[in-house]
Amino acid sequence: MTVRISPSMASAPFYQLGDTLIELESAGVNSIHFDIEDGSFVPVMTLGTKIIQELRPRTRLPFDVHLMMVNPEWLLSDLARWGVNSISVHYEACPYPRRVLRQITSLGLEAGLALNPATPIPNLDYLAPYLSFIVLLSTEPEGYDCPFIPETLDKMRKGKQAQTHPGIKWVMDGDINSGNIAEVVAAGADEVVLGRAIFKDHDISENVRMLRGAFM
Repeated sequence: MTVRISPSMASAPFYQLGDTLIELESAGVNSIHFDIEDGSFVPVMTLGTKIIQELRPRTRLPFDVHLMMVNPEWLLSDLARWGVNSISVHYEACPYPRRVLRQITSLGLEAGLALNPATPIPNLDYLAPYLSFIVLLSTEPEGYDCPFIPETLDKMRKGKQAQTHPGIKWVMDGDINSGNIAEVVAAGADEVVLGRAIFKDHDISENVRMLRGAFM
């Protein structure tokens, strides 16, 4: 089964990000995930945009940016200019999500819609022309060690079963590890975003190998 693995740089050791990126590429991950927060939509601010500009020349891996912010439109053009490949925005933060998704695709990028755990999956028909992927959050920002919410698995299953647009990819993000990744994949995830599980014990290659082995 081909499921994409996307490490979240918010969990990476900041003192050696360049070397970490090289290790991730050698370990065979599929893309690099960046959470950009505003401290308002979510009560944290981990990464800024400078990290994207600094790391982009270090790898050919796709860069995926998850904008956890209100009014994300102002940043889209800059992200495209800096070499990002895909951007997801939050349904809860966009009164006119079709317009924002269209803006992302007009920049030549893949557009995604992220949903918090409590947010039902909306009707995707009117978004489908500009929608490449759905991101289901499987945690809430309760602290650094945000626990996985098992109910999101059923949300993934029902979303995929009801899907009438097969080209849309489904992503799950939040406290995924070797103990639950098989359930996440079985629920229908095409891609998983992983943080602590990738970087624990400073052994990226072994962690990636174990994670893949847990569902393959």
